[in-house]
Amino acid sequence: MWQASIFTLYPDMFPGPLGTSLSGEALKRGTWSLEAHQIREHGLGRHRAVDDTPAGGGPGMVIRADVLAASLDAGLPADDPRPRLLMSPRGRPLTQERVRALAAGPGVAIVCGRFEGVDERVIAGRGLEEVSIGDYVLSGGEIASMVLLDACVRLLPGVMGKEASGSEESFEGGLLEYPHYTRPREWEGREIPEVLLSGDHARIARWRREQAERLTAERRPDLLPRD
Repeated sequence: MWQASIFTLYPDMFPGPLGTSLSGEALKRGTWSLEAHQIREHGLGRHRAVDDTPAGGGPGMVIRADVLAASLDAGLPADDPRPRLLMSPRGRPLTQERVRALAAGPGVAIVCGRFEGVDERVIAGRGLEEVSIGDYVLSGGEIASMVLLDACVRLLPGVMGKEASGSEESFEGGLLEYPHYTRPREWEGREIPEVLLSGDHARIARWRREQAERLTAERRPDLLPRD
């Protein structure tokens, strides 16, 4: 079973959308598991404080290293082989290649940051790998972690209806996905390209490759190999 552990100040946000559709059905079948740990259980004092003002001054608050480390140590055995991820806008961008690698492993442990971030010392002390889902800032890491989990879970064996459906998607071959069409044959004066109705599978494959290359060149030229 692929196992996901979440460390968050808002465990009630889970499973959220992960409890529906493909990921939800897979969760019910036991294809993967999800547990959410409340970081505040290891907070300090009567109010279970988890944060403090940033050293050196500045706005906002920072999650304390001692509090987050205590939560991780209580929730993860020392020999747990799963990668420890921290959702952070300064992390390495999440790619389909990284998603495939994570899905092929035993699971993930994810820290969801809040406020201005977490104390740098716990990132180093607990071996957290910072991961970003894009060049923008969210209120916290919870939604970002759901994006990562959904991307991984759908690749687990048996989750998608047809195994081939995942191999032709955007990014799987280094290109954006080709356009799709279905019935009716004509809609508002727009027709399905004739090649897709030809029954010539080699010709269809060539057309789809050409369309994928065209869309990638137009929208994501950064994905194309450089000379």
